[in-house]
Amino acid sequence: MKRVGAMAGTAVVALATVSGASAQELVVGIFGGTFAENTRACAVQPFEKATGAKVKFVLGSSVQNVAKLRATKGSPELDVAYMDLAIATQGKNEGLLSKLDTAKLSNYGSLYDNAKDKDARFVGMMYGATALAYNPKLVKTPPTSWHDLWKDEFKGKLAIGDISGTTGIHLVIAASMINGGSQDNTDPGFAAIKKLKPNVVMMYSQADQVVPLFEREEIVLAVWYPDRVGAAASKGLSVATAFPKEGAIGILPTVSIPEGAKSKVLAEKYIDQLLSPDTQKCFAEKQYAGPVNKTVKLDDKLASALPYGPAVERMHFPDPEKTAKLLPSWSERWGREIAR
Repeated sequence: MKRVGAMAGTAVVALATVSGASAQELVVGIFGGTFAENTRACAVQPFEKATGAKVKFVLGSSVQNVAKLRATKGSPELDVAYMDLAIATQGKNEGLLSKLDTAKLSNYGSLYDNAKDKDARFVGMMYGATALAYNPKLVKTPPTSWHDLWKDEFKGKLAIGDISGTTGIHLVIAASMINGGSQDNTDPGFAAIKKLKPNVVMMYSQADQVVPLFEREEIVLAVWYPDRVGAAASKGLSVATAFPKEGAIGILPTVSIPEGAKSKVLAEKYIDQLLSPDTQKCFAEKQYAGPVNKTVKLDDKLASALPYGPAVERMHFPDPEKTAKLLPSWSERWGREIAR
Protein backbone atom coordinates (compact mmCIF):
# COMPACT_ATOMS: atom_id res chain seq x y z
CA MET A 1 0.00 0.00 0.00
CA LYS A 2 2.86 2.37 0.87
CA ARG A 3 4.55 1.53 -2.45
CA VAL A 4 1.31 2.13 -4.36
CA GLY A 5 0.77 5.37 -2.49
CA ALA A 6 4.31 6.51 -3.22
CA MET A 7 3.93 5.63 -6.90
CA ALA A 8 0.63 7.50 -7.04
CA GLY A 9 2.24 10.51 -5.40
CA THR A 10 5.10 10.40 -7.92
CA ALA A 11 2.60 10.21 -10.75
CA VAL A 12 0.74 13.24 -9.42
CA VAL A 13 4.00 15.21 -9.20
CA ALA A 14 4.99 14.12 -12.70
CA LEU A 15 1.56 15.05 -14.04
CA ALA A 16 1.77 18.45 -12.39
CA THR A 17 5.23 18.99 -13.88
CA VAL A 18 4.07 18.09 -17.39
CA SER A 19 0.96 20.21 -16.97
CA GLY A 20 3.09 23.15 -15.79
CA ALA A 21 5.46 22.75 -18.74
CA SER A 22 2.64 22.57 -21.25
CA ALA A 23 1.13 25.70 -19.77
CA GLN A 24 4.37 27.73 -19.90
CA GLU A 25 3.60 31.38 -20.55
CA LEU A 26 5.60 33.81 -22.66
CA VAL A 27 4.93 37.46 -21.81
CA VAL A 28 5.36 39.73 -24.83
CA GLY A 29 5.35 43.53 -24.75
CA ILE A 30 3.84 44.49 -28.10
CA PHE A 31 2.22 47.37 -29.98
CA GLY A 32 -1.59 47.40 -29.94
CA GLY A 33 -4.39 47.46 -32.49
CA THR A 34 -4.15 45.49 -35.73
CA PHE A 35 -0.44 44.95 -35.12
CA ALA A 36 -1.22 42.73 -32.15
CA GLU A 37 -4.21 41.08 -33.87
CA ASN A 38 -2.20 40.12 -36.95
CA THR A 39 0.80 38.99 -34.89
CA ARG A 40 -1.49 36.62 -33.05
CA ALA A 41 -2.80 35.20 -36.34
CA CYS A 42 0.56 34.97 -38.15
CA ALA A 43 3.05 34.18 -35.39
CA VAL A 44 1.39 33.28 -32.10
CA GLN A 45 -0.95 30.57 -33.40
CA PRO A 46 1.80 28.51 -35.12
CA PHE A 47 4.17 29.15 -32.19
CA GLU A 48 1.67 27.94 -29.59
CA LYS A 49 0.86 24.90 -31.69
CA ALA A 50 4.54 24.00 -32.07
CA THR A 51 5.60 24.60 -28.46
CA GLY A 52 2.50 24.07 -26.31
CA ALA A 53 3.26 27.40 -24.63
CA LYS A 54 0.82 30.27 -24.24
CA VAL A 55 1.58 33.83 -25.26
CA LYS A 56 0.33 36.74 -23.17
CA PHE A 57 0.36 40.18 -24.79
CA VAL A 58 1.04 43.36 -22.79
CA LEU A 59 0.20 46.32 -25.02
CA GLY A 60 2.38 49.43 -25.13
CA SER A 61 4.45 51.77 -27.28
CA SER A 62 8.22 51.54 -27.73
CA VAL A 63 8.77 54.19 -25.06
CA GLN A 64 6.41 52.44 -22.65
CA ASN A 65 8.12 49.08 -23.23
CA VAL A 66 11.61 50.40 -22.55
CA ALA A 67 10.27 52.14 -19.44
CA LYS A 68 8.98 48.77 -18.20
CA LEU A 69 12.42 47.25 -18.74
CA ARG A 70 14.06 50.07 -16.79
CA ALA A 71 11.62 49.69 -13.93
CA THR A 72 12.21 45.93 -13.68
CA LYS A 73 15.91 45.83 -14.64
CA GLY A 74 17.46 42.42 -13.91
CA SER A 75 14.11 40.78 -13.21
CA PRO A 76 11.85 41.76 -16.12
CA GLU A 77 8.18 40.90 -16.39
CA LEU A 78 8.50 40.77 -20.17
CA ASP A 79 10.15 37.88 -22.00
CA VAL A 80 10.10 39.61 -25.39
CA ALA A 81 9.90 43.34 -26.09
CA TYR A 82 8.85 45.02 -29.34
CA MET A 83 10.53 48.41 -29.80
CA ASP A 84 11.35 50.60 -32.75
CA LEU A 85 15.02 50.87 -33.68
CA ALA A 86 15.97 54.08 -31.86
CA ILE A 87 14.31 52.98 -28.63
CA ALA A 88 15.80 49.50 -28.85
CA THR A 89 19.22 51.09 -29.33
CA GLN A 90 18.60 53.20 -26.26
CA GLY A 91 17.68 50.04 -24.31
CA LYS A 92 20.82 48.29 -25.56
CA ASN A 93 23.02 51.19 -24.46
CA GLU A 94 21.47 51.03 -20.99
CA GLY A 95 22.26 47.31 -20.65
CA LEU A 96 18.60 46.27 -20.69
CA LEU A 97 18.77 43.73 -23.54
CA SER A 98 20.20 40.23 -23.51
CA LYS A 99 22.46 39.02 -26.32
CA LEU A 100 20.61 36.78 -28.77
CA ASP A 101 22.05 33.36 -29.53
CA THR A 102 21.77 33.78 -33.29
CA ALA A 103 22.91 30.18 -33.84
CA LYS A 104 19.54 29.15 -32.41
CA LEU A 105 17.67 31.37 -34.87
CA SER A 106 17.31 29.18 -37.94
CA ASN A 107 16.07 32.11 -40.06
CA TYR A 108 18.76 34.60 -39.05
CA GLY A 109 20.93 33.93 -42.10
CA SER A 110 18.06 34.85 -44.44
CA LEU A 111 17.67 38.39 -43.11
CA TYR A 112 18.75 41.61 -44.81
CA ASP A 113 21.92 42.90 -43.15
CA ASN A 114 20.31 46.16 -41.99
CA ALA A 115 17.79 44.15 -39.95
CA LYS A 116 20.60 42.81 -37.76
CA ASP A 117 22.06 44.61 -34.75
CA LYS A 118 25.86 44.40 -34.86
CA ASP A 119 25.87 43.41 -31.20
CA ALA A 120 22.95 40.93 -31.57
CA ARG A 121 20.95 42.61 -28.82
CA PHE A 122 17.85 42.90 -31.02
CA VAL A 123 16.69 42.00 -34.50
CA GLY A 124 14.36 43.75 -36.94
CA MET A 125 11.10 41.89 -37.58
CA MET A 126 9.60 44.04 -40.38
CA TYR A 127 10.18 47.19 -42.39
CA GLY A 128 7.83 50.10 -42.01
CA ALA A 129 7.86 53.84 -42.62
CA THR A 130 6.55 57.11 -41.32
CA ALA A 131 4.66 58.74 -44.18
CA LEU A 132 1.38 60.59 -44.82
CA ALA A 133 -2.10 59.09 -44.58
CA TYR A 134 -5.12 60.85 -46.06
CA ASN A 135 -8.83 60.35 -46.71
CA PRO A 136 -9.19 60.02 -50.53
CA LYS A 137 -12.93 60.80 -50.34
CA LEU A 138 -12.27 64.20 -48.81
CA VAL A 139 -8.81 65.03 -50.20
CA LYS A 140 -9.13 65.17 -53.97
CA THR A 141 -5.47 66.05 -54.58
CA PRO A 142 -3.28 63.62 -52.63
CA PRO A 143 -0.43 65.17 -50.66
CA THR A 144 3.00 64.76 -52.22
CA SER A 145 5.33 66.49 -49.78
CA TRP A 146 6.01 66.85 -46.08
CA HIS A 147 5.41 70.57 -46.69
CA ASP A 148 1.72 69.82 -47.35
CA LEU A 149 1.15 69.37 -43.61
CA TRP A 150 1.37 73.14 -43.25
CA LYS A 151 -1.23 73.94 -45.95
CA ASP A 152 -4.23 76.00 -44.83
CA GLU A 153 -6.64 73.44 -46.27
CA PHE A 154 -5.61 70.99 -43.53
CA LYS A 155 -6.03 73.42 -40.65
CA GLY A 156 -7.97 71.69 -37.87
CA LYS A 157 -7.99 68.43 -39.85
CA LEU A 158 -4.60 66.91 -38.99
CA ALA A 159 -3.27 64.34 -36.50
CA ILE A 160 0.38 63.88 -35.58
CA GLY A 161 2.13 61.62 -33.09
CA ASP A 162 3.68 63.08 -29.97
CA ILE A 163 7.33 62.61 -29.07
CA SER A 164 6.63 59.45 -27.02
CA GLY A 165 6.08 57.51 -30.26
CA THR A 166 8.04 56.91 -33.44
CA THR A 167 5.96 59.17 -35.71
CA GLY A 168 6.61 62.13 -33.41
CA ILE A 169 10.34 61.46 -33.42
CA HIS A 170 10.33 61.09 -37.19
CA LEU A 171 8.32 64.27 -37.70
CA VAL A 172 11.03 66.19 -35.84
CA ILE A 173 13.63 64.72 -38.22
CA ALA A 174 11.54 65.22 -41.38
CA ALA A 175 10.53 68.79 -40.48
CA SER A 176 14.17 69.59 -39.78
CA MET A 177 15.40 68.09 -43.07
CA ILE A 178 12.91 69.95 -45.28
CA ASN A 179 13.66 73.26 -43.57
CA GLY A 180 17.42 73.24 -43.88
CA GLY A 181 18.25 71.31 -40.75
CA SER A 182 19.18 67.72 -40.03
CA GLN A 183 19.05 65.03 -37.39
CA ASP A 184 21.87 66.93 -35.64
CA ASN A 185 20.25 70.35 -36.13
CA THR A 186 16.56 70.18 -35.20
CA ASP A 187 16.00 73.87 -34.46
CA PRO A 188 14.27 74.37 -37.87
CA GLY A 189 12.13 71.30 -37.23
CA PHE A 190 10.89 72.39 -33.82
CA ALA A 191 10.16 75.88 -35.14
CA ALA A 192 8.13 74.40 -38.02
CA ILE A 193 6.17 72.01 -35.78
CA LYS A 194 5.36 74.87 -33.42
CA LYS A 195 3.80 76.69 -36.40
CA LEU A 196 1.93 73.50 -37.32
CA LYS A 197 -0.02 73.36 -34.04
CA PRO A 198 -3.13 75.24 -35.35
CA ASN A 199 -3.61 72.46 -37.93
CA VAL A 200 -3.53 69.67 -35.32
CA VAL A 201 -6.67 68.04 -33.89
CA MET A 202 -4.77 65.42 -31.86
CA MET A 203 -1.23 64.54 -30.90
CA TYR A 204 -1.70 60.82 -30.44
CA SER A 205 0.39 58.50 -28.26
CA GLN A 206 -0.95 55.18 -29.61
CA ALA A 207 -1.11 54.47 -33.35
CA ASP A 208 -4.61 52.96 -33.18
CA GLN A 209 -6.00 56.28 -31.88
CA VAL A 210 -5.87 57.57 -35.46
CA VAL A 211 -8.49 55.12 -36.77
CA PRO A 212 -11.57 56.60 -35.03
CA LEU A 213 -10.46 60.10 -36.06
CA PHE A 214 -10.57 59.05 -39.71
CA GLU A 215 -13.82 57.12 -39.15
CA ARG A 216 -15.58 60.19 -37.72
CA GLU A 217 -13.97 62.40 -40.39
CA GLU A 218 -12.49 64.60 -37.69
CA ILE A 219 -9.24 64.52 -39.64
CA VAL A 220 -8.37 64.13 -43.32
CA LEU A 221 -4.60 63.90 -42.98
CA ALA A 222 -2.19 62.28 -40.51
CA VAL A 223 1.46 61.47 -40.05
CA TRP A 224 1.05 57.70 -39.80
CA TYR A 225 2.34 54.30 -40.86
CA PRO A 226 1.65 52.63 -44.27
CA ASP A 227 1.11 49.27 -42.55
CA ARG A 228 -1.61 50.78 -40.37
CA VAL A 229 -3.14 52.46 -43.42
CA GLY A 230 -3.25 49.19 -45.35
CA ALA A 231 -4.79 47.27 -42.46
CA ALA A 232 -7.44 49.94 -41.87
CA ALA A 233 -8.25 50.27 -45.60
CA SER A 234 -8.70 46.49 -45.86
CA LYS A 235 -11.50 46.82 -43.29
CA GLY A 236 -13.30 49.49 -45.31
CA LEU A 237 -11.87 52.72 -43.90
CA SER A 238 -11.40 55.49 -46.48
CA VAL A 239 -7.66 56.02 -46.06
CA ALA A 240 -4.60 55.81 -48.32
CA THR A 241 -0.85 56.34 -48.06
CA ALA A 242 1.14 59.12 -49.72
CA PHE A 243 4.93 58.84 -49.72
CA PRO A 244 6.48 62.33 -49.55
CA LYS A 245 8.72 63.16 -52.51
CA GLU A 246 11.49 64.11 -50.06
CA GLY A 247 11.45 60.51 -48.81
CA ALA A 248 9.57 58.62 -46.13
CA ILE A 249 11.38 57.99 -42.87
CA GLY A 250 12.28 54.32 -42.60
CA ILE A 251 11.25 52.27 -39.59
CA LEU A 252 12.67 49.02 -38.30
CA PRO A 253 10.50 47.60 -35.51
CA THR A 254 12.64 45.20 -33.49
CA VAL A 255 12.22 42.36 -31.03
CA SER A 256 14.56 41.69 -28.15
CA ILE A 257 14.87 39.62 -25.00
CA PRO A 258 15.31 41.63 -21.80
CA GLU A 259 18.37 40.93 -19.68
CA GLY A 260 17.37 38.42 -17.00
CA ALA A 261 14.27 37.16 -18.85
CA LYS A 262 12.84 34.03 -17.26
CA SER A 263 12.07 32.23 -20.52
CA LYS A 264 14.98 33.08 -22.84
CA VAL A 265 14.99 29.74 -24.69
CA LEU A 266 11.27 29.99 -25.39
CA ALA A 267 11.66 33.67 -26.30
CA GLU A 268 14.27 32.78 -28.94
CA LYS A 269 11.89 30.21 -30.42
CA TYR A 270 9.22 32.91 -30.61
CA ILE A 271 11.60 35.31 -32.36
CA ASP A 272 12.62 32.60 -34.83
CA GLN A 273 8.94 32.08 -35.62
CA LEU A 274 8.57 35.81 -36.34
CA LEU A 275 11.44 35.64 -38.81
CA SER A 276 10.24 32.53 -40.64
CA PRO A 277 9.16 32.90 -44.31
CA ASP A 278 5.58 31.81 -43.59
CA THR A 279 5.07 34.28 -40.75
CA GLN A 280 6.82 37.09 -42.65
CA LYS A 281 4.61 36.55 -45.72
CA CYS A 282 1.46 36.30 -43.60
CA PHE A 283 2.33 39.52 -41.75
CA ALA A 284 3.10 41.32 -45.01
CA GLU A 285 -0.32 40.36 -46.39
CA LYS A 286 -2.30 41.14 -43.24
CA GLN A 287 -0.35 44.07 -41.77
CA TYR A 288 1.21 45.57 -44.91
CA ALA A 289 4.65 45.16 -43.37
CA GLY A 290 7.81 44.87 -45.44
CA PRO A 291 9.50 41.49 -44.87
CA VAL A 292 13.02 41.40 -43.43
CA ASN A 293 13.48 37.81 -44.64
CA LYS A 294 14.97 37.95 -48.14
CA THR A 295 13.41 34.64 -49.19
CA VAL A 296 9.83 35.94 -48.95
CA LYS A 297 8.10 36.45 -52.30
CA LEU A 298 5.13 38.83 -52.61
CA ASP A 299 2.82 39.50 -55.53
CA ASP A 300 3.57 42.64 -57.54
CA LYS A 301 0.63 44.69 -56.23
CA LEU A 302 1.47 44.11 -52.58
CA ALA A 303 5.20 44.52 -53.14
CA SER A 304 4.67 47.96 -54.72
CA ALA A 305 2.76 49.20 -51.67
CA LEU A 306 5.35 48.12 -49.10
CA PRO A 307 8.92 48.81 -48.07
CA TYR A 308 10.18 45.72 -49.90
CA GLY A 309 13.43 44.81 -51.63
CA PRO A 310 14.92 47.85 -53.46
CA ALA A 311 12.28 50.18 -51.94
CA VAL A 312 13.99 49.78 -48.58
CA GLU A 313 17.10 51.44 -50.03
CA ARG A 314 15.14 54.56 -51.07
CA MET A 315 13.96 55.44 -47.56
CA HIS A 316 15.83 57.59 -45.09
CA PHE A 317 16.82 55.61 -41.98
CA PRO A 318 17.87 57.97 -39.17
CA ASP A 319 21.03 57.03 -37.29
CA PRO A 320 19.64 55.12 -34.28
CA GLU A 321 22.66 55.89 -32.08
CA LYS A 322 22.19 59.62 -32.67
CA THR A 323 18.45 59.38 -32.11
CA ALA A 324 18.95 57.48 -28.86
CA LYS A 325 21.44 60.09 -27.67
CA LEU A 326 19.34 63.10 -28.69
CA LEU A 327 15.89 61.82 -27.77
CA PRO A 328 15.92 62.92 -24.10
CA SER A 329 16.61 66.54 -25.09
CA TRP A 330 14.03 66.34 -27.90
CA SER A 331 11.42 65.03 -25.45
CA GLU A 332 12.13 67.82 -23.00
CA ARG A 333 11.95 70.43 -25.76
CA TRP A 334 8.73 68.96 -27.15
CA GLY A 335 7.11 69.22 -23.73
CA ARG A 336 8.25 72.81 -23.36
CA GLU A 337 7.51 74.12 -26.89
CA ILE A 338 4.98 71.82 -28.59
CA ALA A 339 2.81 70.05 -26.03
CA ARG A 340 1.70 73.21 -24.24
